[in-house]
Amino acid sequence: MAKDQDLSRGIWVKAMAASELEPDDADRFDYEGQCIAVYNVDNEYLATGGICSHEHAFLSEGYVADGTVECPLHQGIFNIRTGRPLSPPVTIALKTFKTKVEEGHIYVFVEN
Repeated sequence: MAKDQDLSRGIWVKAMAASELEPDDADRFDYEGQCIAVYNVDNEYLATGGICSHEHAFLSEGYVADGTVECPLHQGIFNIRTGRPLSPPVTIALKTFKTKVEEGHIYVFVEN
């Protein structure tokens, strides 16, 4: 068990191979009904809720640049690291997830 893993709070889930994400790219995966977007921001892997908090759009299909993601539907922008909305029409923050890379795979910590 990894020292930062607390099974009473959640579980580390293997999302994808790190090699699948180019810099300033995003992809999505689903885990037990949760849509999660995983990003490569300056070779740091980050994760947020995968659906825009304004309307139902997959953020993995959005434009990623300078640590932000732009929703593909109405062009609202979020800070990927914090989930904070940066421009209208988005006003509700995204959930963010801890990530780690082990043996070439990106893992996301999903809380119970």
